[in-house]
Amino acid sequence: MRKLLVTIDGTEFQVQVPEVPDSDGFFTVMVNGQPMRTALSSLADSEVLEWAMVNSRPYELQIDHELRWIQSRHGRHNVQVRDQDSRISHPRSTDGRIKAPIPGVVVRVLVDVGQEVELDQPLLVLEAMKMENEIRATRAGRIASLNATPGRAVQLGTLLAEIV
Repeated sequence: MRKLLVTIDGTEFQVQVPEVPDSDGFFTVMVNGQPMRTALSSLADSEVLEWAMVNSRPYELQIDHELRWIQSRHGRHNVQVRDQDSRISHPRSTDGRIKAPIPGVVVRVLVDVGQEVELDQPLLVLEAMKMENEIRATRAGRIASLNATPGRAVQLGTLLAEIV
């Protein structure tokens, strides 16, 4: 089950999405602990009118291909999607070097050089495959170097920060 934190117009939702659909093609998605039976049309094109079924109710949607917004008949809504499992999906280094676990784009830097940080403290946010991933401190210490700026594209293994 994939765990996501979805923010729509400032309201957060804990969402759990199964890897495979139910036998009827629908997905039983948990939203803040409540089950919702859902089906979506293909999201292959960037700004094409799409549809969704949620608990037997149809919705027409226009979805930004980068998942920054969703438009419904009620207007355009700002969206942010964060993969909650991404924080633990890669092995932890203890030498203080923070490297990019996946290729992506730095969207936010949450610390400064010289700042003291705690183990597991968020350092920056890396966007990859339309998901935001928090990159966290692998140990407590001081930020000795920071090689990340918002908007910078990074490759797998790029040194982002160093903690001493």
